Amino acid sequence: MFLSCGNNNSKSQFYISDNGDSIIYYGFVEKEDPNAAKFQFEEISYNFGEITQGEQRNYTFFFKNIGTQNLIIYNVEASCGCTTSIYSREPIKSGENGKIAIIFDTKNKIGEVSTYILVSANTYPG
Repeated sequence: MFLSCGNNNSKSQFYISDNGDSIIYYGFVEKEDPNAAKFQFEEISYNFGEITQGEQRNYTFFFKNIGTQNLIIYNVEASCGCTTSIYSREPIKSGENGKIAIIFDTKNKIGEVSTYILVSANTYPG
């Protein structure tokens, strides 16, 4: 369920802008905030390849805050209990780098497994 406050920054409909100042975000329009923190990830996906059941594999996603405000990660949530994360709880200043470490545990996993993480932060886009 998504809830929206009654302000002029969002509308409860899909919207595509020609001038690039808006994005589609789960059915809500989100106006670009020029002062917001902003992620620039080196990469946004990783394939561990073939792994023997019972192994743990680690990977670290690196990013830079290319916004003007401090970037604050509120939460990193995985799509299943087989994946955990470690990330900085301290604000990441504009121009500084950060990282999110992922630990994937193959215990009780058979066959192809896909998992994802959802990063919640004070960024644009949200």
